[in-house]
Amino acid sequence: MKFDLQQFLTVSFTLFAVIDAIGSIPLFIALKYKMGGINAFKATFISGLFMVGFLFVGEAFLRLLGVTVNSFAVGGSIVIFLLGLEMVLGHEIFKSEKNVKAGTVVPIAFPVIAGSGTLTTVMSLKANFAELNILLGIVVNLVLVYIVLKSLTFIERALGEAGLIAVRKFFGVILLAIAVKIFGSNIAGFAA
Repeated sequence: MKFDLQQFLTVSFTLFAVIDAIGSIPLFIALKYKMGGINAFKATFISGLFMVGFLFVGEAFLRLLGVTVNSFAVGGSIVIFLLGLEMVLGHEIFKSEKNVKAGTVVPIAFPVIAGSGTLTTVMSLKANFAELNILLGIVVNLVLVYIVLKSLTFIERALGEAGLIAVRKFFGVILLAIAVKIFGSNIAGFAA
């Protein structure tokens, strides 16, 4: 395992695009209100456990359960689709738990941060990149996620109520599009 700057940068930017912590800010803010808060450290830590776990044993774990990577991605896309629909329509689909501990794991750590797209990406990066560079790329992205989660109140104040509604609906549509893309690119393998 040798550090390679080019591999590290490629992995980091790939995970940055897939995790999309910046684009998920309106969703994080909405979930913060639904659950009465977000434990930023716990959400980041659990997301990291999912990513590192899938880096080393992801495919074997899914095989053990009799689940393909495609069916895993389709399931995650449905949850992401419902979250996006909730953001756009303003109607609650997921029952409010008002439980920060439960909400930190589902839906924040999984599937929003370490969703099927992220976990599948982590597994597929192993084919071309050294594990050390993937691990460092995961750590960099987790630091960014933590900063975003800790800054939600500041971001919310900066946007204001009207700005937050507009951004939330816009990113809700983006989330729907991402979910449809994940679903569409994996449904053929799921049906097979």
